[in-house]
Amino acid sequence: MRMKHLFVSIAVAAASLASSVQAANITGAGATFPYPIYAKWATMYKAASGNGLNYQSVGSGAGIKQIKAKTVDFGASDMPLPANELNAAGLFQFPAVMGGVVPVVNLPGVAPGQLKLTGAVVGDIFLGKITKWNAPQIAALNPGVKLPGDDITVVHRADSSGTSFLWTDYLSKTNPEWKAKVGAGTTVKWAVGVGGKGNEGVAANVQRIKGGIGYVEWAYAKKNRMSHTQLQNADGAFLQPDDSAFAAAAASADWAKAPGFAVVLTNQPGKASWPVTGASYILVHKAQADAAKGKEVLKFFDWAYKNGDAAAAELDYVPMPDAVTKLVQDAWRANVKDAAGKALW
Repeated sequence: MRMKHLFVSIAVAAASLASSVQAANITGAGATFPYPIYAKWATMYKAASGNGLNYQSVGSGAGIKQIKAKTVDFGASDMPLPANELNAAGLFQFPAVMGGVVPVVNLPGVAPGQLKLTGAVVGDIFLGKITKWNAPQIAALNPGVKLPGDDITVVHRADSSGTSFLWTDYLSKTNPEWKAKVGAGTTVKWAVGVGGKGNEGVAANVQRIKGGIGYVEWAYAKKNRMSHTQLQNADGAFLQPDDSAFAAAAASADWAKAPGFAVVLTNQPGKASWPVTGASYILVHKAQADAAKGKEVLKFFDWAYKNGDAAAAELDYVPMPDAVTKLVQDAWRANVKDAAGKALW
């Protein structure tokens, strides 16, 4: 009888332990832009805490849909949602990390980082107005560079994408015709080109198509050894992408005054500022039906703020400054609550 009771006790304890472990595993979906660092953080966090994160790199648009539908514990978007959309969906938004979007090309004979482009020229390429790599507009920016006469093939995102928002927002700020005809958004009516799903799809098409040009997150470009270009920034300087250039673009951001921390970092002033820089945002419900899951999401990003900076820097992301994470955590306390209205943080 004692042995039977012991078996029952062990079974109950095991079931309780399995339940608690399962409750600590969280799910997220959305932006491809931060996927490399979220994957790295998830591995590190699992080793440190035993708790898991399953993040689906499906694009910002899909992530927004999934968090609104409550099929994941958090969504991720590289386009910050406006206050009215957040309020309508009962969502709270905060920045997790910053990084850069870079143009990538397939131009045999042209060294990575050798080619110089401006927003005005890139806009005309993506409008289909410049169709050859040795066009006068490109040649004028690159004296001494032997440019091939290949056709240009534009590669863009086929899915709803925060990376596309950052890219098209930059083009809207630097090419008036692009702004008038296409504009900025997670999905736009592309003038020319072929689509690819996610950073992976864009990268695969650029690598496959001689003369291709597309845009991907910098860590992804580096990992896949893609050939990038220089870009001209708001102060007229031509820059190579790196984490110091992304940090320079973020330095003047006023997070405290932005509703929902909605700061857009494209074409920021400063000679050292990379022109297509952005923050990646996390979306959670203000009223958490599952308080344990909601708290675990906050615990994960608190851990990342405190322990993930070195990993972020290794992948050429820019960690959020301590002053900003303090603002974010104060906002967690004020906005993210359980079903009874009690703060989770």
